[in-house]
Amino acid sequence: MVNVKKKRVKYSYFVILLTFSLLNSCKSPKSNIYEIEGKRIAINEKYTQDSKIENFVAPFRNHITNDLDSVLAYNPITLEKSNTIGKWQTNIGNLLAETTLVLSQPIFKTRENKTIDFCLLNHGGIRAIIPQGNVTSRTAFEVMPFENSVIIVGLTGKEVKTLAEFIIKEKKPHPLAGITIYTNQQENSILKIEINNTPLDENKLYYVATSDYLANGGDSMNFFRDSTIKIDIDYKLRNLLIDYFKKVDTLPNITTERVIIK
Repeated sequence: MVNVKKKRVKYSYFVILLTFSLLNSCKSPKSNIYEIEGKRIAINEKYTQDSKIENFVAPFRNHITNDLDSVLAYNPITLEKSNTIGKWQTNIGNLLAETTLVLSQPIFKTRENKTIDFCLLNHGGIRAIIPQGNVTSRTAFEVMPFENSVIIVGLTGKEVKTLAEFIIKEKKPHPLAGITIYTNQQENSILKIEINNTPLDENKLYYVATSDYLANGGDSMNFFRDSTIKIDIDYKLRNLLIDYFKKVDTLPNITTERVIIK
């Protein structure tokens, strides 16, 4: 009889523990509510410079300033997005597209043994003018403040036609080089497309230089995003622009029309 009671006591104790565990497991975890307050601290004349910090930073600042402001070339005429060539191009857009095509070409040829056919950049990616006068590295940083790199995208001739239709529909002066699009007077239909003065072949594969932003479908350029052929040549657009400034004495004013209304 004693053994039976002991067993019952042990069993009851086990049931109580099990019930307690189950009840605890069903409870929602406690959440803590925190409140964070912040305030804006204006940096003004109340806060004086720390001479030790200033002395430490000065050599680095001077070195960077000297690099950025060293004269690389001369620009005889202001290049800007509002300076249109015909209806569809700008002189700064022409310069950027031509420069990207020319300087990317030997890298792509060396690495892939292939040729870049044309270049398309985006109008909105140009963030400053190139004023008349001396051109410096700072100029390149102002025009191209982002860390965008050159990507070569493979497109079929049919996809290039889609690209051209997109440009006509957008009605924005996107920088172009190596491609010419002919449209009707109403600017709603493409009459002809030429790649380096040769009629477009819809069955051919073309290599297009663009930015990594557009290659990933930026600005709704899905024809780039959907391509399975993308080659990163490890060349930032800003560095490319600086290299071009170093190569030339005077910047050209490129007035080539890439979208022609017939």
